[in-house]
Amino acid sequence: MDRTSVDWTGYIPAITTPFTRKGQLDLEAFAGQMDWLSTERMHGVILAGTSGEWFSLSAGERAQLFEAGAPYRKAGLTVIGACNAFTAQEAILHARAAEKAGLDGILLTPPPYVVPNRAEIVQFYRSVSDATDIPMTVYNWPRGCIVDMDSDLLDELADIENVVAIKNSTGNFAGFLAAMYRVEGRVRYFGLPTSELGVDLALLGHGDGLMGSGGVLGADHPDFWRAIAAGDRDRAIRLGARDRVVMQAWFTPDYGVRFGNQQAIMKTALRLRGVRAGFVREPLLELTPPEVLRIEQTLRALGIETVAI
Repeated sequence: MDRTSVDWTGYIPAITTPFTRKGQLDLEAFAGQMDWLSTERMHGVILAGTSGEWFSLSAGERAQLFEAGAPYRKAGLTVIGACNAFTAQEAILHARAAEKAGLDGILLTPPPYVVPNRAEIVQFYRSVSDATDIPMTVYNWPRGCIVDMDSDLLDELADIENVVAIKNSTGNFAGFLAAMYRVEGRVRYFGLPTSELGVDLALLGHGDGLMGSGGVLGADHPDFWRAIAAGDRDRAIRLGARDRVVMQAWFTPDYGVRFGNQQAIMKTALRLRGVRAGFVREPLLELTPPEVLRIEQTLRALGIETVAI
């Protein structure tokens, strides 16, 4: 496989997993959220990623999410299942669940917390690839996995049979660019910023889009990439500026948060928009009333109407 094996492009957010206030998986709310994302014309979604609280999902719950999300492929969404795990055996279990559900592909970080070395990371991805037949996205996220995979390592991973894409969420922009040029033409590359620089890089033909988080701005996110596809630099810059408002108000440059936790921030923003995003599951906690107000003020500053939650 290579980049031509898939048609993934544009904005593909890692979406939240709705739970009830008692912490139960809420598939009815999940369907409502997926309907909204589809109506807002997302290019795709990632299920059970970091935004989807994979770390508190059982293997059965993750498989349920994959099964529930698969039918949305008929609506034109690319549906990818995150298979993050501490061992290759666990990741393979989740990847096979994604295959069984009929998803378009999987996304996989190196094992978090473990801090594997270069050879161990390569073997981890090879083991998962060898045991499955589903297209794979390599996800570099140093904040959550501690290791920051450089251009040499990503170049090697791009040669693994099932790897068709890389999501590079490094805070090292020089490293991001170096890897982009190393793998260009071989795998799809996600993570371009929504800044003017990101717009110009995309207009020059670099990168394939952004695997973002939550999709809380709705159609603004995919329309940024549609504007780029149409060669409309001014519109893309305007839409990207809206995204930067959110990123700067709620998050730090290295993808950390300024308050609360990322999952509660996204779910709160979606609920304020009237989307049934549910609640977080422990160990995460809901936002405090002052933190909810910060979310609401940001949305209103962007001209987005909010509802009582």
